[in-house]
Amino acid sequence: MTGYGQSAMNRGGYKIQFEVKSVNHRYCEVVLRMPREWNSFEEGLRRLVQQHVKRGRIDVYIIRESEASGTRMMLNREVAESYILAAHELTQQYGIAGNLSAAELLALPDVMQPTEASLEEVEDIDWEQVLQEGLGQALSELVTMRGSEGNHLRGDCQLRLNNLKQAHQQLLMLAPTVVEDYRVKLRQRLSELQDGSFVLDDSRLGIEVALFADRCSIDEELARLQSHFDQCAELLNSGDTKGRKLDFLIQEMNREVNTIGSKANHLALGGHVVEMKAELEKMREQAANLE
Repeated sequence: MTGYGQSAMNRGGYKIQFEVKSVNHRYCEVVLRMPREWNSFEEGLRRLVQQHVKRGRIDVYIIRESEASGTRMMLNREVAESYILAAHELTQQYGIAGNLSAAELLALPDVMQPTEASLEEVEDIDWEQVLQEGLGQALSELVTMRGSEGNHLRGDCQLRLNNLKQAHQQLLMLAPTVVEDYRVKLRQRLSELQDGSFVLDDSRLGIEVALFADRCSIDEELARLQSHFDQCAELLNSGDTKGRKLDFLIQEMNREVNTIGSKANHLALGGHVVEMKAELEKMREQAANLE
């Protein structure tokens, strides 16, 4: 399911913004983007996301911005000199032209850093707890949005399921007539072909009809379909829909419908089979988005 959540907080002279986006995905894939100084917290943050979201691709953006008005910055000469030396070596060894301007140098990582007083304040902060708290707030917003979409998708799946149940009722009514229709058509066909060169044998006709009845019986498939419908309805009404379990049920229902279509040689029944396959395909597409 798609969703979006965000939050922000101020700590240690920084404004930290959290953005979480999710799109449809068969599994749970978490992609984190944040300042490299916090890479050691990545595993804990990943587990936090997985506690809230079980399915989908989740992109997490953690952006840190310095609050210039509240933090005094100073030049880190050692880092700046190392950048200048590296630029000089590149020019000497590889002939790369170009000069490093002051603006470009100041924009490089760690060239400017907070004053000593600010650094002491930063060191006292438990950054992992801060990140967990901020990301948790964004995830709560994301889950709320995904929940609204999930309710809509469940409603659509329930509509498809009701359509399948109606088609199933039509199959139940048609199933007993399949053999009788075949017997009538077979007798009619034999009568049309009768030219006196053979004798209509009712016993042979009965055997042929009995063999057809055995081949085209769909009672077991209809019974299994009803069981799958009941399980699907229970899953959708539980309020805790599991997309993968719903995928499996749809796959099983599709298998039964295909078997019915191949076994029952009947025009009207075949039409209902086509309708059911179309509804199952629409339902499968929606279930792929459910968590």
